[in-house]
Amino acid sequence: MPPPLPLQLEHIVVRRDGRRIVDDVSLIVHPDENWLVLGANGSGKTTLLRVAAMYEHPSTGSVRVLGEQLGRTDVRRLRRRVGYASAALAAQFRAELTATDVVMTARYAALEPWWHQYDDADRARARECLSQMGVDAFADRSLGTLSSGEQQRVFLARTLMTDPGVILLDEPSARLDLGGRERLVHALDDLAADESAPPFVLVTHHVDEVPNGITHALLLRDGRAIAAGPIDDAMSSDTLSACFELPITLRRRDDGRYTAWSSR
Repeated sequence: MPPPLPLQLEHIVVRRDGRRIVDDVSLIVHPDENWLVLGANGSGKTTLLRVAAMYEHPSTGSVRVLGEQLGRTDVRRLRRRVGYASAALAAQFRAELTATDVVMTARYAALEPWWHQYDDADRARARECLSQMGVDAFADRSLGTLSSGEQQRVFLARTLMTDPGVILLDEPSARLDLGGRERLVHALDDLAADESAPPFVLVTHHVDEVPNGITHALLLRDGRAIAAGPIDDAMSSDTLSACFELPITLRRRDDGRYTAWSSR
């Protein structure tokens, strides 16, 4: 029997105050795929990822994460097998926590290290994850003393702590300057190139933040999918123009990264 798929969101609808924030969207991630979810602000990207991370239930639709059905499983346990990073989650951590503590708490999907007991092996694993993201020099530094870019790489390291089956990243480069963004994109390049790493889903609204190694794309507008599939098919000048309701030209650079601009 083949292993369960990392992520199966089928016909997801999320309603708020009578409005469909997500409107009949499906996202199915296979083990050898890395997905981009792209759209303007308010297109439903973050809501869809919160459903995938089991922090929000859809109004209708089916959610299966690592083979387990939302509504029929203990999400507190299952979240430990999902690497998740978002600005909302990051804001819940105390600035006094060290980078090692922040990463280590992922073992129990917790926000504070004193909620559970950890051992030397947990600390060693946390430092290994920090090293993988190039921020091991900050292992004993408090979160509040790190730059925004350094903090984002700490939270990316946190997603790796439990050897997750899938990683979900909600606009990880938000608030970063050019240097911080590029360091983060290079870290994602390395993650995508690592054959032992799990598949990931990256949410953004900037095509120049898309790392190499993204295989598929889902484009959203007003909560609906306007394109989905292999990235070379789903992301084009035409689909971006429809996505942002503005004439846009898309080009792929020699290094594999993307750039886009409005022709008006």
